[in-house]
Amino acid sequence: MTADLRPSQSDFARRRAEMIRVDHAGERGAVAIYAGQRAIFGRASATQTIAAKTAEMEDGEKEHLKSFEAMIRLGEARPTLMTPLWDAAGFALGAATALLGEKAAHACTEAVETVIEDHYNSQLTELGDRDPALSDKIRRFRDEEIAHRDYAQANGAAAAPAYSLLTAFIKFGCRTAIALSQKV
Repeated sequence: MTADLRPSQSDFARRRAEMIRVDHAGERGAVAIYAGQRAIFGRASATQTIAAKTAEMEDGEKEHLKSFEAMIRLGEARPTLMTPLWDAAGFALGAATALLGEKAAHACTEAVETVIEDHYNSQLTELGDRDPALSDKIRRFRDEEIAHRDYAQANGAAAAPAYSLLTAFIKFGCRTAIALSQKV
């Protein structure tokens, strides 16, 4: 008799709840980052173009967030206890990178969306064919995050001051938030 190496249904339900929890936290963080950037860029006439694009990307993140909030309301997962910290940290990161200029804001977007693309790809691999509806949602959201990253790259992310240090710091923060939000 061969042992079934697939996770049990209860293991899968637990992992699925962790995925929803962390994805909900991530979308809240993305909304907060863009809100922080808009708070800075929306103040000057010279930055109205990036403020408008930031608002557009924020609207997309809000749609993603609504989807995960609906799952939480249905009891499919609980939100992370880290939510207040991530909201504040996301807004602060957005505002700080905007204060450094448009290129730094684009570097922030590039770094965050690169981590999220990898994160969503890992989730898709883990889900396999076990939850087609969640997989489809994650795949669509991942593709929209990639579009944000590509926009940031095309608009000078790599020209940000201290680009390598800035993006490494942001990626580390994102990976840490993901790890904590899955469990806490």
